[in-house]
Amino acid sequence: MSRSKTVKDYIRTIVDFPHEGIMFRDVTTLFADPRGFRMAIDQMLHPYAGERIDKVVGLEARGFILGGAIAHQLSVGFVPIRKKGKLPGTTISQDYKLEYGEAIVEIHDDAIQPGEKILVVDDLLATGGTAAAGIQLIERLGGEIISCAFIIDLPELGGRTVLENMGMDVHVLCEFEGL
Repeated sequence: MSRSKTVKDYIRTIVDFPHEGIMFRDVTTLFADPRGFRMAIDQMLHPYAGERIDKVVGLEARGFILGGAIAHQLSVGFVPIRKKGKLPGTTISQDYKLEYGEAIVEIHDDAIQPGEKILVVDDLLATGGTAAAGIQLIERLGGEIISCAFIIDLPELGGRTVLENMGMDVHVLCEFEGL
């Protein structure tokens, strides 16, 4: 008897991408499969059944795909957090550290109203830098983050601990060892 597929089964690993020594966890294969994609969205939503969520925030770029689908299922608004210079309106920004260097993310300054309940989503939790910067932006606008949801956690990189130390609830669908 064969076992049922899990979300993890739909994710392919590409060795040495984008650099030698990296095991890239590619969710495009999950997104391309209708059963896999629905499974991921349903499982990302499940912990929040009955919770008040006003908006879903997706982190660039795969968080847009997930966030849009989740916001649609919840019948709530979707807000993107983008790399610097990609949003057309007035924004606020937050810098954060990358493995080599720094980056900046932005959100429209009117995207979230004080007191709104926010679910943050992205595909992958690695070091937590991008998510932490996004959380800081949301909190600066007065949003109340109910949780952060990811498809994949890379536990060795410590991102979950970073977010939990910020007081965040973190939900992941699967974990992969290594980088």
